[in-house]
Amino acid sequence: MKPLFTSRPAYIALRLIIGLLFMYAGAIKLANPDGFAVTINIYGLVTWRMATALAYVIPAIEIITGLGLVLDVKGALLTVVAQLLGFMVILLYALHIGLDADCGCFGTPRSTANAPTGPLEALFRDGLMLAACAAMYWQRSKAGRTPRPITRLFSKSA
Repeated sequence: MKPLFTSRPAYIALRLIIGLLFMYAGAIKLANPDGFAVTINIYGLVTWRMATALAYVIPAIEIITGLGLVLDVKGALLTVVAQLLGFMVILLYALHIGLDADCGCFGTPRSTANAPTGPLEALFRDGLMLAACAAMYWQRSKAGRTPRPITRLFSKSA
């Protein structure tokens, strides 16, 4: 019997959880890009014009990489890790300057079901997702799994 962390079901479960979370986060942000642009602008790192562009680009990348992770496409896990690290750097910056604003991770808060998340809570959540990604890398190396190239998704023999 294989240990839980090297089992295929655990690997698939982590891929689905993180991938679907990224897809959900991206879709929620795309539903209200103006609100997300305001959230980006609060951090003061980019111009308003850049914030409005990023309000479309970031969610699109989240959806694409989330789907890539769900389908186990080569490069998707690395891209998710890069995004998480980028988000964590911005959250650390927010903590450094004392910014206590909603992180915008799952869109703008519109109800108690989507309550505001401060930088510290978001940093903790991103850390958990980063740990899950590290576990997936570890599972891949232990079990000898390799993600599929994106070209295999579109070939007739896939």
